[in-house]
Amino acid sequence: MKRFILFFALTILSVGSLMAQKSGWTLDKAHSSIGFSVRHMVISEVTGNFKDFDITFTSVKDDYSDAAVEATIKVASINTDNERRDGHLKTDDFFNAEKFPQIKFRSTSFEKVGENKYKITGDLTIRDVTKKVTFDATYNGTIKAPWGATVSSWKATSSVNRFDYGLKWNKAIETGGLIAGDIVTITLNLELNKPSA
Repeated sequence: MKRFILFFALTILSVGSLMAQKSGWTLDKAHSSIGFSVRHMVISEVTGNFKDFDITFTSVKDDYSDAAVEATIKVASINTDNERRDGHLKTDDFFNAEKFPQIKFRSTSFEKVGENKYKITGDLTIRDVTKKVTFDATYNGTIKAPWGATVSSWKATSSVNRFDYGLKWNKAIETGGLIAGDIVTITLNLELNKPSA
């Protein structure tokens, strides 16, 4: 009986260790980015990014069909290469970084829809408003790095209406349309690492 209990315990530990190895990815921030773009004056586009963010990614299945992702972004790290504009984006006209310091996303489904193509659906929270969004994701592949780690690369995009989240500032231009567009396109480029077994 004691031998059976010992064998059972060792089996559980082994399976748990294997699952941890298969699911444990870490974000390589130096080779990852979270960017966005929005129409400006109807005919052009302004782009920006967030400098401070963290993402967790877990998966047990080799085809990633069971994957889960969570992201936390610090609003104060917003960067559009224009200090005055960045300051305005942090005010209550837009994100209100002081009162709502984080943007969060948590996936609720990770669906494989084609070869290397996925639909990642989840809850996006901005200014304490949470809405369901879907990212179109492309799995760019996995390679073995020279230092032994496994490296996985992903790109995901989605579009949201900023007014849905209370980013309310705008002004109309004389020819019609708005100075800042309502639809914001979000683009994630992620590089994930997993130590060699």
